[in-house]
Amino acid sequence: MMKKMIALLLVLLVIPVCAFAEGSLLGGWKIAESQEITEEQQALFDRAMEGLLGVNYVPVVYLGSQLVSGTNHCFLCRAAVVRPDAQPTLALVYIYEALDGHTEILNIAPLDIAALSVKAE
Repeated sequence: MMKKMIALLLVLLVIPVCAFAEGSLLGGWKIAESQEITEEQQALFDRAMEGLLGVNYVPVVYLGSQLVSGTNHCFLCRAAVVRPDAQPTLALVYIYEALDGHTEILNIAPLDIAALSVKAE
């Protein structure tokens, strides 16, 4: 339940308002109908992350896609620097998938959960 609430909050904060439009408009983000990561999305993520060293990213939620000359994808990931005492964090990982299947990381945006929290008055 908490995982879905966090995913919904992040979708509302991160994906632009145009994502709420019907259909897949060119350039507009489409929120995923299900945040569960499919085998195809996991394979896409794994291809894009090949060769990335230093931080281990594990996709937790698939947030959505954006049609461009290919497709941009957004994943909420658990991130941990590769060292024994590393504390896990969260990050948004944006991946571009070209029409020919080539993938590349567009951006990795760390999330500061403390900055998102609401303070009691």
